[in-house]
Amino acid sequence: MSRNVYVSGVGMIPFAKPGASAPYHQMGAAAGRLALEDAGLAYDDVQQVYAGYVYGDSTSGQKAVYQLGMTGIPVINVNNNCSTGSTALFLARQAVASGMADCVLVLGFEQMSPGALGAVFPDRPTPFDDFDAVTDKLVGMPEIPLALRYFGGAGLSHMTKYGTRLETFAKIRAKASRHAANNPLALFRKEVTAEEVMNAPMIWPGVMTRLMACPPTCGAAAALLVSERFAKEKGLDTGVYIAAQAMTTDRPSTFESDDMMRLVGYDMAAEAAAKVYAEAGIGPDDIDVVELHDCFAHNELITYEALGLCPAGGAEKFVNDGDNTYGGKVVTNPSGGLLSKGHPLGATGLAQCYELTQQLRGKAEARQVDGARVGLQHNLGLGGACVVTMYRAG
Repeated sequence: MSRNVYVSGVGMIPFAKPGASAPYHQMGAAAGRLALEDAGLAYDDVQQVYAGYVYGDSTSGQKAVYQLGMTGIPVINVNNNCSTGSTALFLARQAVASGMADCVLVLGFEQMSPGALGAVFPDRPTPFDDFDAVTDKLVGMPEIPLALRYFGGAGLSHMTKYGTRLETFAKIRAKASRHAANNPLALFRKEVTAEEVMNAPMIWPGVMTRLMACPPTCGAAAALLVSERFAKEKGLDTGVYIAAQAMTTDRPSTFESDDMMRLVGYDMAAEAAAKVYAEAGIGPDDIDVVELHDCFAHNELITYEALGLCPAGGAEKFVNDGDNTYGGKVVTNPSGGLLSKGHPLGATGLAQCYELTQQLRGKAEARQVDGARVGLQHNLGLGGACVVTMYRAG
């Protein structure tokens, strides 16, 4: 990668419950308009578009983008499960850094249905057959929805290995609610205590309550990535740039380690983070703010360790010491994260980009992390793919 890539504009609409949002193409277009307005650009300036979504027919990206304009430029649709938005961002960054384009719009949107995630095409093998086989062997519980079984099983693995208490996951969920209370774009803004999280209906006895899982959500977010030359030519904001980025997929350890934490992406996250730290020349101790993939409170906890924010087995102490919030070592998910902000699959990676960009600009208002100069993004999709991105203030 030979050229710096700047985040010149970001946009995000309020997330909503299924059935309470506009259709996907209207949400996507709205987020795109906000990003263009934030950058001070017209759609005619855009040279490529990467549009991310999971639940939608082919070329849904064009349906959204055509609300912004029809200029004949490439529109590439991206689907990589829950890491779809950051995968689109990864591709856009490559296009700009390689010199193939100077101005690229990245969209992420999702119009979801209520309830747990499930297979859309039951007439063929699913990408999760191998994941299910390992999960059946290690934890059983086939009656539980797949995502809950995977990540609850990972949390149970951490509890068994390190003695982590269920109350620790409840503290993570309560922290998310405190952060989201200051985010007008979040789905859930009501604060809950750790005790209330513990007293919520138990969906896996001894392992998870309902409040420890993120809700199905509809929403959209967008970002404009530009080259330095283009930014100078157009007089654009160069206050935030992508300092390093890495994308990883599964290795044999995912299935061969007999470890639920590795099945849900621990190794992918650790490898991507290590590559990012090496590329940027700085490590986890230099990070001010993190947006990470907390689809379940359990995944947030194990991701602290995968990203090197604390040592292996040290996540419970990290939480209990308050090192994951304001006044601690690194503020995690100031947006409220997936647990409170919501998780519209295709939009999540771009919503994380939105939050970190605002933090590094010093424009996050009541959520602002004092002196934030370095931000880290972690977005995970099973199947699998993990994207870790480091942003720095210019």
